[in-house]
Amino acid sequence: MIVRPSLETDAPALAAIYGHHVLHGLGSFEETPPSADDMAGRRAAVVALGLPYLVAEADGKVLGFAYAGPFRPRAAYRYTVEDSVYVAPQAIGKGVGRLVLSEVLKACETLGVRQVMAVIGNSANEASIGLHRSLGFEPAGVGRALGFKHGDWVDIVWMQKALNGGASTPPDAPGIPLAGH
Repeated sequence: MIVRPSLETDAPALAAIYGHHVLHGLGSFEETPPSADDMAGRRAAVVALGLPYLVAEADGKVLGFAYAGPFRPRAAYRYTVEDSVYVAPQAIGKGVGRLVLSEVLKACETLGVRQVMAVIGNSANEASIGLHRSLGFEPAGVGRALGFKHGDWVDIVWMQKALNGGASTPPDAPGIPLAGH
């Protein structure tokens, strides 16, 4: 298995993987799977900010993907990103998520990011919570019943990982180019 930067041509695989989780899980609060074109646009927006959007691939098949996007649009958040990671159903539990998310974290560290937030749908999502914990994320809070999906109220679990010394020193990189109000 290799991890590589995603390509525009990966959009159908990204849409299939993410679409499965939209339809069958609580990790995403979307209810309608985005198209391959939608996923291509989302990927392009992340890449345009200079942030990592990576795929894990084996035998020419994308098995999972992870990326870091802006945490919030306002400029003061320019040193904080939110990670996302999704794995194809047939590859769950085989280390794909850990491998691709680890590489995203390394890329974020290289970029000078100071905080990575995981916003995990469903407080019972032990796989994602465990993955993030194993990579050094710490609990940062739970938002109770913030979403309603598949007939149930769904929590959000926030987890946080400091990079590059976190808040111990001033930043030494420009951060993500954000201009939100």
